[in-house]
Amino acid sequence: MLTEEPALPSRGSLRARGAAAISSLTLRQISAVLPPDQAWGLWCSRQIVARVMDTFGPSLSGTRVRRVDTRTARGNRVVGEWVYGAKVPRRGTDAAVYYVHGSGYALCSPRTHRRLASWVSTLTGLPVFSIDYRLAPRHRFPTAADDVRTGWEWLTTEQGLRAGRVVIAGDSAGGHLAVDLLLQPATAHPAALVLLSPLLDLTFELARARETVRRDPAIRSRDARRLIELYCAGIDSTHARLRLDVASGRVLPPTLIQAGGAEMLAADAIALTDGIRAAGGTCDLEVWPDQVHVFQALPRLTAEAAPAMRRIAAFIARSLRADDIDQIAG
Repeated sequence: MLTEEPALPSRGSLRARGAAAISSLTLRQISAVLPPDQAWGLWCSRQIVARVMDTFGPSLSGTRVRRVDTRTARGNRVVGEWVYGAKVPRRGTDAAVYYVHGSGYALCSPRTHRRLASWVSTLTGLPVFSIDYRLAPRHRFPTAADDVRTGWEWLTTEQGLRAGRVVIAGDSAGGHLAVDLLLQPATAHPAALVLLSPLLDLTFELARARETVRRDPAIRSRDARRLIELYCAGIDSTHARLRLDVASGRVLPPTLIQAGGAEMLAADAIALTDGIRAAGGTCDLEVWPDQVHVFQALPRLTAEAAPAMRRIAAFIARSLRADDIDQIAG
């Protein structure tokens, strides 16, 4: 298990800044012309994201995957996959990571995020369960949130994992789903929460304000909102499960948030951090200079992905050690 914790750089690497510039000339322009409300446009978007994740993601060498498709005792379906990184045992551990992937409720899956999940597993020495929640537009709000909750309850009841021995991690829209889950009064809290470029404001008002300072190299806020609307169209934007009141809600578990300084969702990361702290929780915020959205998944594109992931692994290790101490003291 790696626990060395590299410091944040003061400026993005030349490779990272070059990647952001190229993204502005390619992905940003493509996302503006692909209509997410058209089947062909959504299909193209899914293919592009999958190709980017595969091309620039970490190696899958030594990774093992066990597919899950089962029913809970209550009859709810759980679909996902266990991911075991290189040399991570499939048995004999009492801890795990529960991963909630992102990409606008409509684009991605455990398959697109398998490389990232495997990297998390390898660095932490823990198995990762990646939930395969149903996607929009076929499945609208609150289907994804319900699936994420079902997966969490299955892990912490029928799989024999105590909530305090699990860390929940998520990126982008998966961050919104993870926070929504933990704000629910009956949800047992994990040891910690790790969020990569989390989406908080589904109206994208925060993102639009950020755009006036620096434009996102991958997508415009208006284009991102069109994608999100596939999931929550027709639902009042002030709905409590969409407009999350973090500051007035439950105290969340210890949280680490990482975002890219070049992305519009850096504003969401800052607002979420403020909300967690206002509610009485602890939150470490890292805004990595000049980095794009979920840069941690793209180590072949940006040199900062590896040190960022080592910091995540160190945070997870500390959180689980703290739970061990709490159990002994209790």
